[in-house]
Amino acid sequence: MTADLVYLVAGASLLLAIVLPELLARWAISAPMVLVGLGMLIGLTSLPDDLPLDPQANRAAIEHVTELVVLVALMGVGLALDRPLELKSRASWRQWAATWRLLLIGMPVTISAVALLGWAAGIAPAAAILLGAALAPTDPVLASDVQVAGPQTGDHEVDETDELRFTLTSEAGLNDGLAFPFVYVAILLATEGAVSHWGLKWVGLYLVYKVAVGVVAGIVVGRVLAYLAFRSSSRSLRVAERGESLLALAALIASYGVGEVVGGYGFLSVFACAMTFRSAERSHDYHAAMHQVVERLERLLTLFVLLVLGIAVTRGLLDALDWRGVAIGLALIMVVRPAAGVLALAPWTTWSAGLGLTRPQRWAAAFFGVRGVGSLYYLAYAAGKAPELGQDWLWSTVSFTIIASVLVHGALSTPVMARLDPDR
Repeated sequence: MTADLVYLVAGASLLLAIVLPELLARWAISAPMVLVGLGMLIGLTSLPDDLPLDPQANRAAIEHVTELVVLVALMGVGLALDRPLELKSRASWRQWAATWRLLLIGMPVTISAVALLGWAAGIAPAAAILLGAALAPTDPVLASDVQVAGPQTGDHEVDETDELRFTLTSEAGLNDGLAFPFVYVAILLATEGAVSHWGLKWVGLYLVYKVAVGVVAGIVVGRVLAYLAFRSSSRSLRVAERGESLLALAALIASYGVGEVVGGYGFLSVFACAMTFRSAERSHDYHAAMHQVVERLERLLTLFVLLVLGIAVTRGLLDALDWRGVAIGLALIMVVRPAAGVLALAPWTTWSAGLGLTRPQRWAAAFFGVRGVGSLYYLAYAAGKAPELGQDWLWSTVSFTIIASVLVHGALSTPVMARLDPDR
């Protein structure tokens, strides 16, 4: 019975993934909103009691499924960005100034604020830091309504023209990997005790080494695959000529595998690989074909996870939720993230030149910090390393925050982004 229900849910997700984007295009209703609501309705029906919905009993499955969803989304985001990032060009780095601000100022401020709220609410320091680290990164999975549409190819000069969408897209692509060091702070605090026992190891290994190795591994894999696809001397290896877009999935798996094997953060490897591949033959239509494959797979996986999340919500996932979790989740969405974003993008800080954002766009970039599937992954990952971090209250609080983000950001994304469209 359970296996049959999984097929039913997967089939419904696939059907909805096909019809919902076009059906909801003119309404202030997002596909994630519909899927969560539908899942909640299904959860209220007389379903079997042995469904694998308990996060404690199914932690490993949740970790691997959400990991796959985030990886697919990161590959899609990297392929979608048209603006290059040339490592040796200062001008190129300045064009990403808004992204660096949100990563280097906005994300640490958000992690600290949420962790302090959790600590003030009475949870253990390690759990409070994990809550901040899991909820701080914006989600590349659920933020498609406020991101760039996809790679623009052809004979014209390729670059981003919508600064707001570019900022939100590039931030979502990078901050998932950059949240890992802070997740490890929570893990080390729970498993090894005082900071004095592991502080130097954290800085050297988890903050510097793993970030650098993850990025380098992704760049190397991206360059190798781009050379083979576009410029290999063997015609059978020049898959771009044949339009074999499944290379996107091969690149995703290869870059993640290489990044993890050499000890880096695989999430950063996937995004770096996609960006590096995108930089080769930028006007080639092959990039658009690869992005379409990844985008469709991402849509299917995302809606499947959201449908299951909705079912779980009405089958006991929020049983441990209390006023503290509700307050922290709403504070993050309505106060903490917007305030951190405004602080990061304020014109009086360093790197003011090159932001390219108007005041309304800065406010929108600060507000649309969508939370989603990545938060579930980080919580499941940390609980696997330190079981005491997998407490029911954290699962309930994170799940509530995701659903609140889906509703709030989903309802506002269409009208706000339409109003701020630079082509209007």
